[in-house]
Amino acid sequence: MDTPKSKKIELIIPAYRMHSQSFMNVLDGISEEDALKRIENKTNHIVWMVGNFVNMRYGLGWVLGLQEQDPNNDLFFQGKALDENVKYPTLAELKKNFHEISPKIYQKLWEVTDEELDELFEIGMKIPFVKETKLNFIGMCIGREDYLSGQIGLMRKILGYPGMKYEMDENLKY
Repeated sequence: MDTPKSKKIELIIPAYRMHSQSFMNVLDGISEEDALKRIENKTNHIVWMVGNFVNMRYGLGWVLGLQEQDPNNDLFFQGKALDENVKYPTLAELKKNFHEISPKIYQKLWEVTDEELDELFEIGMKIPFVKETKLNFIGMCIGREDYLSGQIGLMRKILGYPGMKYEMDENLKY
């Protein structure tokens, strides 16, 4: 498919693919041990950030009609606060979930229609200048992914890793 069904979604599709690439790049080389470190007990750890990122993907899939549930929804839904008494999934498990859901969402982005995007989708934020539609929810998901990638990128530097590279993997098609 060369052209999405919706003209409204044309801007989202390349951003989505770039976020998939950034997700992989920002996590490159981070150890499971370092992914659980917090800075001065004030920050979320990388695992929480990654889990929230993956949960956003499942939310995006849900609004596009996929009926797949995040296996870690109870830990990350709506940015649920980090709980130090909980055993979180590993980075490897979260990456696996990411790779399972992301191609399905990508396909749905190509198939969604303007009419579907204009449907009301109540998110309960009650922001007067944001109409609660599926399209605006998708935009908020993309924004959240940007935010989380930046947070993970900062944690990379704080933990002594080199900055994220912007190399592209041509095999990552979603």
